[in-house]
Amino acid sequence: MKISASKWIVISSLMGFLGVAIGAFGAHSLKQYLTPETTETFRTGVLYHLIHSSVLLAVSLSTRLDLMKANKFFLAGIILFSLSLYIYSLTSIKIIAMITPLGGVSFLLGWLMLMWQAGRGERIKN
Repeated sequence: MKISASKWIVISSLMGFLGVAIGAFGAHSLKQYLTPETTETFRTGVLYHLIHSSVLLAVSLSTRLDLMKANKFFLAGIILFSLSLYIYSLTSIKIIAMITPLGGVSFLLGWLMLMWQAGRGERIKN
């Protein structure tokens, strides 16, 4: 399924909004529930969430439609990596932490896809 650049901008904006909201919620409302260790885990989820939301937006604003393929991996990474860290921080359910590496692999695949597609040098035809 092809997603237009404008839809990717909406998705990346939503992901950025959620990253800030979740980060603020964690910093202010979850203090009593998180240990120092789980707070750090939660912050790692927020950091990767926000970094990759920014990358989603940058790619979406590109004039290169072929680069959008990487966004699918970045979005999957945000969901699998960051969401699993948020849930694990709050529940300490170890099986949830087993999902996190899948998100990390998704991030890596997104970066590789971005590099590969950019190296191909295809341009959008107007």
